[in-house]
Amino acid sequence: MIRLAVFDCDGTLVDSQANICRSMEEAFTVAGLVAPPRAAIRRIVGLSLVEAIAVLLPEADTAQHRRMAQDYKDAFFHLRTTGEMEEEPLFEGIVEVLTTLADDGWRLGVATGKSDRGLAHILAHHGLADRFVTLQTADRHPSKPDPAMLLAAIAEAGATPDATAMIGDTSFDMAMAKAAGARAVGVAWGYHTVGDLAAAGADVVADRVPALRHLLA
Repeated sequence: MIRLAVFDCDGTLVDSQANICRSMEEAFTVAGLVAPPRAAIRRIVGLSLVEAIAVLLPEADTAQHRRMAQDYKDAFFHLRTTGEMEEEPLFEGIVEVLTTLADDGWRLGVATGKSDRGLAHILAHHGLADRFVTLQTADRHPSKPDPAMLLAAIAEAGATPDATAMIGDTSFDMAMAKAAGARAVGVAWGYHTVGDLAAAGADVVADRVPALRHLLA
């Protein structure tokens, strides 16, 4: 039986909140709007970009959401290309957990609201590009919690939902896992609370990175 562990990226593998918040604030500034507080921005991490902006600005129409999504992308690209981007560190212990799971026979994947380019950049930066057998992003799938990207990861890895764990820090990840028939494994070091994860259907929640191996065993 093929066992598959699919990880969210932002808030689960890497702490990227600073650059996400700065880029979203810039998108609101370009639109002539007051940016929401960072606590609200962190709450939408994990959604695809247009859907995230729609949550933050529900009174606007889809055309404005799309314009602001492009402004966000432009702001993020500016941070990256000018050297102004803040460090996006891996959470402590992630490399060790990925190594241990692979040694235990797990296949590894990523399902994220990031773009293909954004995910490729962060994985290459941390030397993780060769760790995963499947990479699913918002470029090719509906936003979480739609299960499409997780189901695609399962199919590409040759696994089945009942042998798959979706590991993430948001309620969107947990709801996606349940919709796909996979195990929902929450992590407590990201952007949603343990209560949020439980309410969205988390089967278990890891309080520390090393606990993941034991929870998946």
